[in-house]
Amino acid sequence: MNVTSLGFRTDLMLLALHGSDIERRDGYLVVRTPTNPTFHWGNYLLLAAPPAPGGAAGWVDTFRREFPDASHVALGVDGTDGATGDPDDLAAAQLDIERSTVLTAEALDPPPRPNTTATFRIAESDADWAQALALSEATNPGADPAAYREFARARLAGLRDLQSRGHGAWFGAFQDGELRAGLGLFTNGQGLARYQTVTTHPTHRNQGLATTLVHTAAQHARAHWQVSTLVIVADPTYLAINLYKSLGFEGSETQIQLQTTPT
Repeated sequence: MNVTSLGFRTDLMLLALHGSDIERRDGYLVVRTPTNPTFHWGNYLLLAAPPAPGGAAGWVDTFRREFPDASHVALGVDGTDGATGDPDDLAAAQLDIERSTVLTAEALDPPPRPNTTATFRIAESDADWAQALALSEATNPGADPAAYREFARARLAGLRDLQSRGHGAWFGAFQDGELRAGLGLFTNGQGLARYQTVTTHPTHRNQGLATTLVHTAAQHARAHWQVSTLVIVADPTYLAINLYKSLGFEGSETQIQLQTTPT
């Protein structure tokens, strides 16, 4: 199965660097991340095409057969045009549709409102990574904080490992020593670099921190990692996508994820 979606290709690129297992089946891939079993999009099926009419429930059954202990269902749909399959069929199988826009750029324009008061740098110390975990928790309040903390800790540990092996870095915007915004930018060394988890603390938004940090990371990547294409994935309905477009990112495709979550 040759993956056409740039969104999923860069997802798989990073998961492979993490050591995730990617197995080929007839018409789909199985992606497993044993080091973070609660990471829904590290443990999923990538379908070669949208579910055929009447086929959504069968794909849910296939997922449960491949992941018998999972409390979620996650099905990616390869493609670039946003095709999902029949919405009524998906709803009957209790699958929600999540559409994301994949944006790309060769280089970024300077931010229209750059932040000039923060220090923008790569995370270095245990204290920096502890602040990255705290930032992730502050921007993702949920019904089960302990479960989210376990997931976020494992995710950041994986990103820190990638950084230590020279596959990218976690960048932070610090003010008075406190982390106010963060993101990851990672590459396999073959020209593509994918942004991960762009976050700003809720009490420090609208200060130009995120756009300045995205631009800073891009400048570093082009200078040090031989990156030719920057990739970022965004919710098309959320304001962040306009911030990315202000830096020169352009939408190239729609990525489709079908999922259920525990009630």
